[in-house]
Amino acid sequence: MKTKFHLIAVAFGIIMTASCSKPGLDDETIIDPTIGPGVESNPPNTNYTAAFKGQTRIQAVRTTTAFQGTAISTGLTAPWGITALPDGRLLITQKAGTMRIATTSGALSNAITGLPAVNPSGQGGLLGLCIDPQFSSNRMIYWVFSENVSGGTQTSVAKGRLAQNEQVLENVTVIYRAGPAYNGTLHYGGRILFDRTGNLIVSTGERSDLPTRPLAQSVTSGLGKIIRITTNGLPAPGNPSFSTAGALPELYSIGHRNPQGLAVHPATGEIWQSEHGPRGGDELNRLQGGRNYGWPTITYGIEYSGAAIGAPIQQQNGMEQPAYYWDPVISPSGMTFYTGNRIAEWQNNLFIGSLSATHIVRLVIDNNRVVGEERLLASENQRFRDITQGIDNALYAITDGGRLYRIDRS
Repeated sequence: MKTKFHLIAVAFGIIMTASCSKPGLDDETIIDPTIGPGVESNPPNTNYTAAFKGQTRIQAVRTTTAFQGTAISTGLTAPWGITALPDGRLLITQKAGTMRIATTSGALSNAITGLPAVNPSGQGGLLGLCIDPQFSSNRMIYWVFSENVSGGTQTSVAKGRLAQNEQVLENVTVIYRAGPAYNGTLHYGGRILFDRTGNLIVSTGERSDLPTRPLAQSVTSGLGKIIRITTNGLPAPGNPSFSTAGALPELYSIGHRNPQGLAVHPATGEIWQSEHGPRGGDELNRLQGGRNYGWPTITYGIEYSGAAIGAPIQQQNGMEQPAYYWDPVISPSGMTFYTGNRIAEWQNNLFIGSLSATHIVRLVIDNNRVVGEERLLASENQRFRDITQGIDNALYAITDGGRLYRIDRS
């Protein structure tokens, strides 16, 4: 299964003619390869005003290098997270509670077992994963999962050693649990990665429902947060301090809804994060320690019913603005910065899996601002759950439908 993209440069006037006559251009349309109108042609859900120019609906860009996206495997079952192993193969989580290893040609291993039981109902299950920077010697894996506990379920973090036979995880330990528990099946967050100091960054959701939603603003709760911990699950040295009594020492940032994307910027080392908004208001944030990212006090979205959320307001002193937002939503999930040399124009660009909008987002970022957006593999009509860069400098993406894609120059 293959999608090929051949992009040809023409005058900007032709772009405007094509975009007026045919909204939602497909991948074969002849357009200017580098710049054009925004990729979104549908009306927004709200009439909210952006805080700054370019915060939403930025101009379109197009890749000039010929590339293709190929489904190299269709045998996964509800994959959720993907990361590259040092030998070039890919380690993948499956929502029901197992991991698989895939080769870059698409061959899949048997299920890797030995993980703690997950609750796969709703948006739960076995979620994001990462490997230890010293994996070649210690074979350690870290992952996020929805765990059954007293009082309901919660977002938990575990670690374990991949056995030499690659069939089981050994010495598995749950190292962190984001409380309080809640009897629901939504908004677990679930991404995890290492920052440049060797500590773990974990995203947790606020569990969606009205009773838990305000906990995103509470520094005594682990819900709706970015957490920074050691590999033993302890608060990481150098974490920011929040002034409220009883503030959890593992908190890095607060005010998040359902953050399913984390990536380290290759040039600055800063953590960038994406999260699901409600109806409108999906966000991309540049994280800074100790900051409040607003949910549910400020938002560019509305309730699914169409009702306003809170005041409603989009800006408030002491709360951070998203670097970029989408309305209508795209449902951004896993993401990665491209640092490869296969497609030079993608250097330091951000790639995000889109669920409801069924494409891969490419964002060009300059000086911490999004300056261009492109939609990739839209014709595949897949819910792209996560994306990573392989050791071979190709991009690899997984979909809810069980596909594994390789994206590389033609």
